[in-house]
Amino acid sequence: MTTSVETRTGTGSLRRLTLDNGLRVVLDPRHMAPVVGVAVHYGVGFRGEPEGRTGFAHLFEHLMFQGSEHVGRSEHFWHVQSAGGMANASTHQDFTDYHQVVPSAALERVLFLEADRMRSPRLTAENLRTQVEVVKEEVRLNVANRPYGGFPWTVLPGLLYRTFPNAHNGYGAFHDLEQATAEECETFFADHYAPANAVLTVSGSFDPGQATAFVERHFAGIPYREPAAPAPLAEPHPADELHGVHRDGHAPLPAVALGYRLPDPAGRTDDYLAHMILASVLASTPDTRLPRRLQGEHSLVTGVQAACGLFGPLQARDPDTFQVVATLHGHTATEDLLAAVDEELASLAAHGPSEDELARATARASARTARAYDSLLTSTRHLGSFELLHGRAELVRELPGRLAAVGPAAVVRAARRLGPGSRAVLSLVPGTPGTPGRQ
Repeated sequence: MTTSVETRTGTGSLRRLTLDNGLRVVLDPRHMAPVVGVAVHYGVGFRGEPEGRTGFAHLFEHLMFQGSEHVGRSEHFWHVQSAGGMANASTHQDFTDYHQVVPSAALERVLFLEADRMRSPRLTAENLRTQVEVVKEEVRLNVANRPYGGFPWTVLPGLLYRTFPNAHNGYGAFHDLEQATAEECETFFADHYAPANAVLTVSGSFDPGQATAFVERHFAGIPYREPAAPAPLAEPHPADELHGVHRDGHAPLPAVALGYRLPDPAGRTDDYLAHMILASVLASTPDTRLPRRLQGEHSLVTGVQAACGLFGPLQARDPDTFQVVATLHGHTATEDLLAAVDEELASLAAHGPSEDELARATARASARTARAYDSLLTSTRHLGSFELLHGRAELVRELPGRLAAVGPAAVVRAARRLGPGSRAVLSLVPGTPGTPGRQ
């Protein structure tokens, strides 16, 4: 039996289905060109992988393209591309998502492909060994042999957080990847890739009744499995300022990443959104506070950014990270950067942004978010991630308006939370690659 709920939003309606096997489905019919986005989000990311197997969640993402009961190795891509579409996947802190955009006529084809690997992926020793080498080469390309590779997301959590789920590098250690077994892959699949631990999203030009029939045809027969309990993530905020060093043999200039804890994105969403506006006030364009001061007035940095989330706003459960990242001129001391950041935060905490400054910051954040959701792929993926993480797929519709409505008092409260006594300061030093450590 399938339960169905329709939710009205300001710009249309979302239809939710829940199958007997626990699979949650979000249907988002839109009047547009005959194109449809399909995403499946599983509620496990690299914060859910076992100790001693760092990088396992990302490795498993690769394995899910190595064939299933009725689909050969790498044929998933062929079937999607031959229909005129595209497919990809990504591993985040708390979820792994598989997504494609195809002509509407290919909707059932894609749903069949996703259901087939949800039911029975080919988790063989041969496929595992092949993908371990593929992942190792990806890490070499994206991190080990690239200036500022993986900085700061692979290393900053190891300084800001204490527990294994929050602190370890999600790309993983080669030794851990090489020791993985096909039996461990079967266990990971059974524990985390159950229908009851997933959200299927369909967005675009389609008939909801027909899509419901397709979903039931291909997914309803997958047996229910009880998913494993999510990894415990709660841990206290830092009690003082934490300092660490990361060495990068390829980087031409030093850099600094500052990490602060954010409010709970699900339980304190409005406070979280205020930090998004704070990031816009601080460093969203060349004329905002930190670029104007650090680049224009004093020439301390070559670039500076502020952002919520290691993988974007609202794309993780609590705890999540507010970060300020700057590439320094060789003559700049870290203390000079910290002093400038702290002075700007203190000014905002005491006086708030000016009326014009806030208006420009909220307009930028709202417009940027709305433009992002003009992309069918982005909106499809975020509908799924918001539903999985926060139970609020509607945030895709609501975010532009909610960001535009953030007031000065909320920005003041956000700035007051980001004091020097509870943060991580990670200095990237050009030189021999190494690992970060607390000082």
